[in-house]
Amino acid sequence: MKHILDGIVVIDFTQVVAGPACTRLMAELGAEVIKVELAPNGDPSLQLPTLRDGHSAYYVQHNQGKKGICIDLRQSAGLEILKGLIKKADVLVENFSPGAIGRLGLGWEVVRQLNPNLIMCSISAFGQDGPLRALPGFDYIAQAYAGATSMIGERDGLPAITGLALGDIGTAVTALAAINGALFWRERNAGQKDAGGQFIDISLLDYYFYCHEMNVQMASSGDVEPTRNGAQHNAVAPLGIFRAKQGFIVIVTLEHQWPKLCQAMERPDLLDDPRFRDNQARVAHVDELTRVIEGWMQAQPDMETALRRLEDARVPVAPVLTVREAMQHPHLLQRGTVRTFDHPALGQFQVPGNPLRYSQGLPPPPSKAPLLGEDNAAVLRDYLGLTDDKLADLERAGILVKD
Repeated sequence: MKHILDGIVVIDFTQVVAGPACTRLMAELGAEVIKVELAPNGDPSLQLPTLRDGHSAYYVQHNQGKKGICIDLRQSAGLEILKGLIKKADVLVENFSPGAIGRLGLGWEVVRQLNPNLIMCSISAFGQDGPLRALPGFDYIAQAYAGATSMIGERDGLPAITGLALGDIGTAVTALAAINGALFWRERNAGQKDAGGQFIDISLLDYYFYCHEMNVQMASSGDVEPTRNGAQHNAVAPLGIFRAKQGFIVIVTLEHQWPKLCQAMERPDLLDDPRFRDNQARVAHVDELTRVIEGWMQAQPDMETALRRLEDARVPVAPVLTVREAMQHPHLLQRGTVRTFDHPALGQFQVPGNPLRYSQGLPPPPSKAPLLGEDNAAVLRDYLGLTDDKLADLERAGILVKD
């Protein structure tokens, strides 16, 4: 059976998270992904934890299913090798600072001449143009510029940062969507004038700003200033985190679900309380409403009883799980959302599984990530026809590097 991206060759010239996460998904959809690392040290994430015997679980998670080559692009012969691979590829993904790949001699105007059908995707913090384009940036930097950081944290406290790479991973999925759309467009318009290659500009800042599902509307109206509100939502109530016995519970209650919550708590009187008569009133009295809900939760025998009664009433609700608790949840395990790796140096450890589900055309999960330069010989033999003698010469010259 063919896989979703069977026959698609991807040059993965990315590092750390956003780029590698995008190309990892492409590998998991069946594409041949060739990870190109810069000699002599490779992807900086090789040095990120968890580390054991010189191996990084961080690197393994984001680069599984790929082939790996390591080239010194400061030497002209190294640059020519990469140009040769680009001629054979369908997609090139890079996430250097804007302009950096052009200074290497591989900007869009160059690569489109090498391969008119190539789809090139550049991922950066701020995008390829605009006043911020030349600044260094990471997930949290783009988050701050997008107004997202200002919405995280306690109402009267400092803004906060999240403990996971929401922007990087979201940007990776956005890039995947853009690349797959360009592949479809290329296929559908094959043979037509100007059909073929595309340049795609994806930024973390654009992704983060797109995540404002209502804040931008509110700010543009001039009536409300969106602000962080800690454990409770600033525009819908009750919607937030509530203290229960032995932990915390998240409740999301839209207008039609408010009666169900009152039913679950056996408090029909709340429906007639003027403080809670509609969403606007509940938002205005959210502190009082929170005390009512938490008082009911504390009166339950345990948190599981509170959850069950809310679930039975069809109130959207969830316990606030730790990472370890989520990893052990039977739902995540059954769906393959948690995946176990066996690595010769790192041992057995878990990583997030592929979030994309298809009825057919999905290959088995990849079993490994490449060592530095592990596939130099195989890739360059297959794609460029280099002989063993030529490969040995390139290694002696330091143009090809491997562990």
